[in-house]
Amino acid sequence: MKIGIAGYGTMGSALAGRLADTGAVVAIWDRKPERRTNAPYPGYASPAELAMHCDVVISSLFDDHAVKAVYTGDSGLLAGGHRKLFIEMSTVAPATQRALAVEAGRAGAAFVECPVSGSRDPARAGQLLGLAGGDAADVERALPVLRRVCRRVEHIGPIGAGAIAKLAVNLPLLTFWQSMGEALSLIQGLGKDPEWLMDLFGDTAAAPAVLRSKSAAVVAALAGSPDQEPTFQINAMRKDLLLMLAEAESRRTPLPVARAALSAFDEAVADGQGNRDCSAMPAYWASRPA
Repeated sequence: MKIGIAGYGTMGSALAGRLADTGAVVAIWDRKPERRTNAPYPGYASPAELAMHCDVVISSLFDDHAVKAVYTGDSGLLAGGHRKLFIEMSTVAPATQRALAVEAGRAGAAFVECPVSGSRDPARAGQLLGLAGGDAADVERALPVLRRVCRRVEHIGPIGAGAIAKLAVNLPLLTFWQSMGEALSLIQGLGKDPEWLMDLFGDTAAAPAVLRSKSAAVVAALAGSPDQEPTFQINAMRKDLLLMLAEAESRRTPLPVARAALSAFDEAVADGQGNRDCSAMPAYWASRPA
């Protein structure tokens, strides 16, 4: 089976590596020519060419605009996608996934959304949580591929349901990083070193798995050390909060905590922090001027 990856960034490259490890033949497309050239897999010049030469294409892209641009148009994935299977893993609006599914149907392609919970390292280890949406037969067709990269795949419902589930499971994660910054701003006056602080917070009932996996990065940020390569940027977190609030507004569902968190992420991005990893958010918030 030849599997294409559309979007060879942090997640796309991790997915490609995992798929190759499981025996799949991998090919890629990315808008940046240097990524296509330097990747250890064949790189195609357009999304359409990638689709033409692959049995299945997984897309992992930054936002709704990127997803629409990569799928549609004369050089888009769907232009080369007749009878192919597309698995869309980006975190985008439910309405975007529904619109793409309609376009895929018109192109004679099968389309499954499967945004995932987990970032680069879980993807590389095949430990993602897949939140699939789509027709049952299409999801069944996608499962052999999804199980190569996911420890668990849930068929949430029709197209759009996976996107809603992804936004919902991301909400506590995003607000956690902001609340962690606020907690540090309370305790930092005690003069304790960053390692001690993370050990303390990590030993409480409120500590999520992400704090344990990111504690060293938080310690480094608190100590002023250079950032590690980001796996989930502050820019992307802000984008996801905007998606959550837009979806909630369409359902007339208030999200006061998410709205408050967005103002903090707005401030961080305006202050030039957008390209930093999520683990830098607590240190940024705790160190900002009063």
